[in-house]
Amino acid sequence: MNDTSATTRPDTQEGAHEGTKEDTDALRADIYRLLARLLREPPSAELLTWLSALDADADGSTLAKRWTALIQSAGTPGMPQEALVKKLSAAHFRHLVGVVQGEITPYASWYRQGNLMDEALLALRRDLRRLGISRAEECHDPEDHLAAVCETMAMLLDDGQQDEAAPFFMAHLAPWASRCFDDLAAVDTPFYAHLGALGSAFMSEEHRHQTDEVARQPVRVITPDTCSANPTPDMTDN
Repeated sequence: MNDTSATTRPDTQEGAHEGTKEDTDALRADIYRLLARLLREPPSAELLTWLSALDADADGSTLAKRWTALIQSAGTPGMPQEALVKKLSAAHFRHLVGVVQGEITPYASWYRQGNLMDEALLALRRDLRRLGISRAEECHDPEDHLAAVCETMAMLLDDGQQDEAAPFFMAHLAPWASRCFDDLAAVDTPFYAHLGALGSAFMSEEHRHQTDEVARQPVRVITPDTCSANPTPDMTDN
C-alpha cells in the first residue's frame, strides 16, 4: 500500500448506514490494507502524517474509539516526527519481528496449531491456489502472516468477490485473528497497542458481517444423483 494512497474514512465505520454496498466494501478493503501495511512494516513519516490528520466519528462506538486512539498516537506531542518514526521502527521489530521471532508471532499456524508452517498454512495455500492468488516474489513471509491474509481480504473485496470473501474470512481469519490483535493490544508501545485494539474491534465487526453474508449465500444440496455418475451396485445375494 502506498502511504499516500489510502482512502480509509474511519468516520463511516460502525453505526453508518449511508452509502452503497460498493462504497462499504471499498472502505473495508482500505481498512484491511491499512492493517496489513502497519503489521508488515513500521510506518513512514508520510503515513504517520496521513494518519494523524484523520477524523474519526464521535458516535461512541467501540470502533470509533479505537480509531481515535490510533490517530492520536500517530502524532506524539513534543516528539519530533523523525524521532517517532525511529521509535516505532524499533518497536515494530521488537513486537512483530525479533531476531528469532517477536513478542507477537502473527501467523495462523502459530495461533491455531502452536507451530509455524502447520496445517493452517497448508489449508490457506489450497484456497489461495483455487482463487488464483500467489505470494509476491519480494515477500518472504509465509502466506499465513496476518498481514498477508488481510491483503487477500482486501483483494477479494476490491474484486467484488464477497461470495468468496465471506467463507475465506470464516476459514482463515475468524479462528485466530482477534486473539493475535488482542495480544498486540497488550504491548507496551501505545501506537502498536492501539493498532491491536483497532484490529480486534474491526475483526469483531467483520465477524458479524461475514456471518450474515455466509447465512445469505445459497446452500448447494447434494443428492445421490449428484454424488456419483454410476448407480449404486446391488450388494444383496441373488
